[in-house]
Amino acid sequence: MPNGNPQRHTAGPAGAILGLRQNLAQFMLLVAVNALVGGTLGQERTVLPLLASEAFHLDLYTGALTYILAFGLAKAVTNYFAGTLSDRRGRKPVLVAGWLAAVPVPLMLILAPSWGWIVAANVLLGISQGLTWSTAVIMKMDLAGPRQRGLAMGFNEAAGYLGVAVTALATGYLASTYGLRPAPFLLGAAYIAMGLGLTVLAVRETHDHARTEASRHSGPHRHAGAGLTTGQVFTLTSFKDRSLSAASQAGLVNNLNDGLAWGLFPVLFAAAGLGLGEIGILAAVYPAVWGAGQLATGALSDRYGRKSLITAGMLVQAAALGLVAIGTDFATWLGAVILLGAGTAMVYPTLLAAIGDVAHPAWRARSVGIYRLWRDGGFAVGALLSGVLADAFGIPAATAAVALLTAASGVVVAVRMRSTDHQGGS
Repeated sequence: MPNGNPQRHTAGPAGAILGLRQNLAQFMLLVAVNALVGGTLGQERTVLPLLASEAFHLDLYTGALTYILAFGLAKAVTNYFAGTLSDRRGRKPVLVAGWLAAVPVPLMLILAPSWGWIVAANVLLGISQGLTWSTAVIMKMDLAGPRQRGLAMGFNEAAGYLGVAVTALATGYLASTYGLRPAPFLLGAAYIAMGLGLTVLAVRETHDHARTEASRHSGPHRHAGAGLTTGQVFTLTSFKDRSLSAASQAGLVNNLNDGLAWGLFPVLFAAAGLGLGEIGILAAVYPAVWGAGQLATGALSDRYGRKSLITAGMLVQAAALGLVAIGTDFATWLGAVILLGAGTAMVYPTLLAAIGDVAHPAWRARSVGIYRLWRDGGFAVGALLSGVLADAFGIPAATAAVALLTAASGVVVAVRMRSTDHQGGS
């Protein structure tokens, strides 16, 4: 066995060995699974905002955004339980349960006779995404160990959001060629079948890898160990620990942005006269830049630390949203969504890695779930806030208000977050 990396000699109670190279086959399998998780979400990005206005004639933005509110609340709450369940029952059963929750979603979207069906389908989709995406994050953290955590999170989030982007582009084409239903959602059904099959047949449990890391952990909470209750972990992650709480608020604001982009940008673009093809491109470019950029930003955060990258990323997102607010044409909006994707790429894997730096392996899964509770609660906050503001003042004004909030969040990170030990201790 090579001796260049101390992780390669670290085995836990069941002989688990940490490191990306040592677990490459399972790691890449989980990357592929998370790409399918992202694709399952991506089936909605281009189509549902247009379905709301064209098929169900929902004129008020607040009403049309109810599906994002339902999705965000369901996913946020499920994230919380996903971490606890994966600690108690193991990672793989939670991942399988997440795929099973998604099975009815495409059919409900295809057959929906009323908007209530769309909302109900998004509750199930939120539960599925909370279980599958949270567990994929936790499993990759387990396998990678502390020294390549940012790189691992970069691969995880890149796969998921490239899945979103490719599917948003594909469903835009399918919708323009074959109509808003059923063709775009048949692609989502295929993703779910593949994801469930791969998980059941090929994914292996990773809980022993977390136990291995816990046996030698020396992070800032190394003495807390397994003794913390879930309530204590919640308080620590949400409020008491400076780094964990700063990451939680930044995650919430980041996904508030995404909820705005998901629910209102296609409507804004359509109102300006853009066609379905152009809207599909804009809906795809944002998560594509976001996804691909994370392959670099995750590794950069391992080398240079988390705090500066998160702060800068929030400020870049704020500038991009300001550009969307003042834009009136395809070229301006294309530049804005590229900038928005770049800023999000700087933030997204880095926040997860920062949580992993601080949280003890014995309660890391719970801390990740609580962080993701706050982060994905941003979808619900974004749907309500941007919907109310858009109804009252228009989409550009709502976008400008969210831009200011995003800049303020970056300042909070700069002031409150510690420079975490991004090497995970030694």
